[in-house]
Amino acid sequence: MVLAAETSLTLALAVKFFSARIFSVNTENKIEIYTDGSCIDNPGPGGWAALVLLNGKKHTLKGAEKKTTNNRMEMTAILKALEWLRTSSGLSHDQMQKYKITIFSDSNLIIQTLKQGWKRKANTDLWAQIDNLRAWLDITWTWVKAHHTNKNNNLVDGLANTEARKIAKK
Repeated sequence: MVLAAETSLTLALAVKFFSARIFSVNTENKIEIYTDGSCIDNPGPGGWAALVLLNGKKHTLKGAEKKTTNNRMEMTAILKALEWLRTSSGLSHDQMQKYKITIFSDSNLIIQTLKQGWKRKANTDLWAQIDNLRAWLDITWTWVKAHHTNKNNNLVDGLANTEARKIAKK
C-alpha cells in the first residue's frame, strides 16, 4: 500500500513538473509580427513595414518600391517578415517549428485569403513566395482595424507611409 502511494505521489509530481515545463515553453516560444503596406496613388510609389516581436526584442523591417500597388505592399511586408525569420532571426528550422507565430495585418483581403482560401486573382508571384515560406510554420492570421488603437499596427502604418513618401521624392 505504501509503495502504491509513493508511486502515485511520484507520478503526480512528474505530471506537475512536466505540465509546468510545457506551459513555460509555450509562453516563451511566441512570435508576433505586425505588417502594413502603403501606396501613394494606386498604382504608384509604395512602402511596406513589419515589426517582429521575438524573445523580448523588437525588429523593424521596411522598404519601398517606385511603382507598385497597395496590395503588393501589404503582401511584401508579410513576405519580408517571413524571409527575415528564416534568414536573420538566429533560429534554426527545427527551432522555428516550435514557435507559435501570429501575423497581424489590417488587410482583410490578405487575411481572408490566407484563412478562408479566397481565390487569388492577382499578385500570384507574391502568393507563391508567401506559401513557400509559411508552409512549415504554425501561423495564426489576425486582422486588426487600421488607424485604430493597436499601437504596433499604427507604428508599421507610419513606417510604411514614410517609406512610400521617401521613394516618391526620388
